[in-house]
Amino acid sequence: MHKFLKIVVALLSLVGIVSLFRIIAEGNDGMKKAFASGDTTLFEPMAWVAYITLALTLVLVIFFVLKGLFTHTATLKSTLIGVGVFLAILAIAYLVSGGDEREYVYNNIKATPNESQLVGSGLIAFYILAVIAVLSMVFTGIKKMIK
Repeated sequence: MHKFLKIVVALLSLVGIVSLFRIIAEGNDGMKKAFASGDTTLFEPMAWVAYITLALTLVLVIFFVLKGLFTHTATLKSTLIGVGVFLAILAIAYLVSGGDEREYVYNNIKATPNESQLVGSGLIAFYILAVIAVLSMVFTGIKKMIK
């Protein structure tokens, strides 16, 4: 597996380097002309390298996280508790956020009341999680000062 990943990394690096040199060789004027005409052939290889790298990273992270969770069952319980608390915070934030009946327009697209409620619940969840993070840092600092 390690040798396979090294080969994939080498190939992606090679494609990225060649694509970068093509973009640099084209220069600013060439890039502006390509953008203006809608020609994306200069930039597509670099974008595909980024997509493939992101996909491989996500797959490997998910694989190793799941592998670690199921090989160390003691951490599975605490992980599930953490996920449950996070989902509970999201549910509370959604229920507290009542949405807004006013009409919001962005780029001539109207937001529905449900979209408004989702945005509001996201903000409320962020505030709750930020307060929890700050309180845990303060608590940890106080605990260290006492010892």
